Amino acid sequence: MKIAFISDIHSSIDELKLVLKQIETIAPDSKIIGAGDLFECTIGKKKLDGTTYPQLSEVMLNPVGFEQLLDFPSIRGNQEERILLISSSTEPLLQKISQLPERMRIGDALLIHGHQWPYNELPPEHITQGEDLVVHGHTHTSSWVVDGEVKEFEFSVPIKLPQKAVIVNAGSVVDHREWVLYDECERTITFMKAELE
Repeated sequence: MKIAFISDIHSSIDELKLVLKQIETIAPDSKIIGAGDLFECTIGKKKLDGTTYPQLSEVMLNPVGFEQLLDFPSIRGNQEERILLISSSTEPLLQKISQLPERMRIGDALLIHGHQWPYNELPPEHITQGEDLVVHGHTHTSSWVVDGEVKEFEFSVPIKLPQKAVIVNAGSVVDHREWVLYDECERTITFMKAELE
């Protein structure tokens, strides 16, 4: 099974379209999985004061046609959690967001967004729980780590994963147009970057 992990879209429809087009070109047989922060919450965490908002348009960006592109499974990120916290909307989209799981198992990979531990740190053991492969996003920085050591990579060059604990950051769609292709059978990851047209 091939999996295309995409993370941190933040409602950026144009960049998402570029990434989806590249996935369709390079790995049309892959299963697309979202690693959270699909939407951009427009209320910053420093502005949280207990106020709730009745309309989703008051708390998040949802460009025309964006929601229709999200036809793949995803976990929730901190943006979705904030939207849920401050919205009192009865719109169906809020119900969909509320049903996004915090973590997901895809093949032999554990997927979790990354806001559950301190920013720019590695996930602690109580999160990884001895998993061989953990995939996350959140920091908008593509990277891979083996037994606590950050490794180098080149975009579009497959990496054979060692038989050790590996942590992969899928980067971000917003601003960077980055994603990761994981080939479970070959046990390789390939960091990808869609170019601007």
